Amino acid sequence: MSEDFLRLAAPLPCQFYQRSDVVQIAQELLGKVLVTYIEGQLCAAKIVETEAYCGATDKACHAHMNRRTKRTEIMFAAGGVAYVYLCYGIHSLFNIVTNQEGNADAVLIRAGEPLYNLPAMRQRRGISNLDDFRLTAGPGALAKAMGITTAHYGVSLTDKTAIWIIDFESVSPEYIIKSPRVGVSYAGEDALLPWRFRIKGNKWCSPAK
Repeated sequence: MSEDFLRLAAPLPCQFYQRSDVVQIAQELLGKVLVTYIEGQLCAAKIVETEAYCGATDKACHAHMNRRTKRTEIMFAAGGVAYVYLCYGIHSLFNIVTNQEGNADAVLIRAGEPLYNLPAMRQRRGISNLDDFRLTAGPGALAKAMGITTAHYGVSLTDKTAIWIIDFESVSPEYIIKSPRVGVSYAGEDALLPWRFRIKGNKWCSPAK
């Protein structure tokens, strides 16, 4: 993948994100390319794993029952902005806000297949082995490799400034693995929802649970 392609390709429009079905959007994001331009480094990774969260009905969602806090406020914005939060006070996790304003839905980007500027990604992660799949397998690893931090909370994903997503591949339903999400056992029956999506056979996905 070339730098020219990444710079010239149009980002996904806000209409893509502002649809009402977060589960559908989470699946359609598979195969798309996450691009960042942070600290002078242009990087790209194909999205290979996602999780859907629905504020209206989902006990695993941070904004369940319209819970507005300083952390979740951006989730109520119109879709197409970044929701980045710290997990365990250590790892930045990158989420994409979806749906119309006032509906707190989001898609967690859990893993990516590196496509451009692996040296910068490896440097950020402190990984030298070219075949080390830990580089971008897992949401904390991916965000760190791509340079995404909580400083990017609320940034637009449609204006090609720091973070954006471009169309690349469409993944057929038969190549999508559906399973329960990771680390949401507190959500009761909602923990069993098959809202984690992975591209079948992709080695860059995070480990199965």
